[in-house]
Amino acid sequence: MTAPGVDEGVRPKRVVVERRLHPVTPFRRAWAPVAVVVGWAAHDPNQAQEQLTRLTTTTLLIVLAVVVSAASLYGFLSWWFTHFAVTDSELRIRTGLLFRRTAHIRLQRLQAVDITRPLLARIAGVAKLRLDVVGADKKDELAFLGESEARALRAELLARAAGFAPETAHEVGEAPARELLRVPPRELAVALILTGATWGALAAALVVPPLLWLATHSVWTVLATGVPLLGAAGASSAGRFVGEYDWTVGESPDGLRIDHGLLDRTHETVPPGRVQTVRIVEPLLWRRRGWVRVELDVAGSANSVLVPVAPRALAEAVIARVLPGTEVPATAALSRPPRRAGRCLPLWWRGYGIAVTDTVFVARHGLLRRSVALVPHAKVQSVRLTQGPWKRLWRLADVHVDTGAGKTVTARLRDAQEAAELLHGQAERSRTGRRDARSDQWMA
Repeated sequence: MTAPGVDEGVRPKRVVVERRLHPVTPFRRAWAPVAVVVGWAAHDPNQAQEQLTRLTTTTLLIVLAVVVSAASLYGFLSWWFTHFAVTDSELRIRTGLLFRRTAHIRLQRLQAVDITRPLLARIAGVAKLRLDVVGADKKDELAFLGESEARALRAELLARAAGFAPETAHEVGEAPARELLRVPPRELAVALILTGATWGALAAALVVPPLLWLATHSVWTVLATGVPLLGAAGASSAGRFVGEYDWTVGESPDGLRIDHGLLDRTHETVPPGRVQTVRIVEPLLWRRRGWVRVELDVAGSANSVLVPVAPRALAEAVIARVLPGTEVPATAALSRPPRRAGRCLPLWWRGYGIAVTDTVFVARHGLLRRSVALVPHAKVQSVRLTQGPWKRLWRLADVHVDTGAGKTVTARLRDAQEAAELLHGQAERSRTGRRDARSDQWMA
């Protein structure tokens, strides 16, 4: 039965309710005035020290009270003037104390909605919501929300992006996930130790300082160079261990979910159907153990790692969930360049190879650090053939496949006739692939 004066087919206009961030947010934003004072002191430490020595205890306490009050007022006002609201088609974020900024994020253009929980935020029970949007250079974020509110808002945004009606989207809730892979901490630590970059940074930290001492006999020069090198060596391994700790990959209707981090926990989502390229990386020292690393190119998204380290069979099983119907070709199935390619690139030409299946274009490169790139035919934006004078002399050419993520996968040093056939064949496969591609919509 329809109410009097209301048309049966007309949906009542939904009231847009603006919300504020978590009350703990002012403490985060209150650091801005304090940072200005610290920056002034660091810019001219001598003058800062002279000014401090001139101040009496009473004056110093007054200055401290003024700085704390200004910081508190700034944090409160910046929180008070920040609002967000979810409408039928977009997420609106209004920020700015003096200069106002309003972001209109269309739900259909959402690439990923990630939840990040830094260490202090985890202690306070809050989380940061980060949004990957097509065409945006940097992520918009809502920092901070209560953990339960952040998860509920993420689920609502994904449901709206999937096409659920606004009045029912908040009732859908977070889609259930099934765990596919978990990286043990011990396996991750061993993998980082066996990574060439770790040994390279450590070798530089041990070799460069003695050479500088022999050349300059200056302790300060050695310290100024050696300490950053040692820090870089530690960051390349310890930093990755902390960031990739307890790496878990799960499958849900809204894509693959990735949870990781020792101190800062991050909850990321790989959008379904939007992966442009999958790369299987196999460092030299990992081969004996049969380990690989899986990386991704997702258009408009910063997510780049799918699996930091895993046995090859398990990694390929996860890849099959990202690219349904795809089997990773065996090394023996990859076609190498002709032997005359050694005239252009001695020895290293043996590290190249290609294969074309019904679903993906596959290109491999590298002898010491092997990398195999898989590009779904539907994600190929353009195909190019290049041939310099030296390659033309030896009847060789390169075929470049450009993807929607702005990256290029190249089949190098192919026979010129084979390259021409590959160029035309791949263009046709890309057309038919886009026609039959799976939907890019969330939860499709």
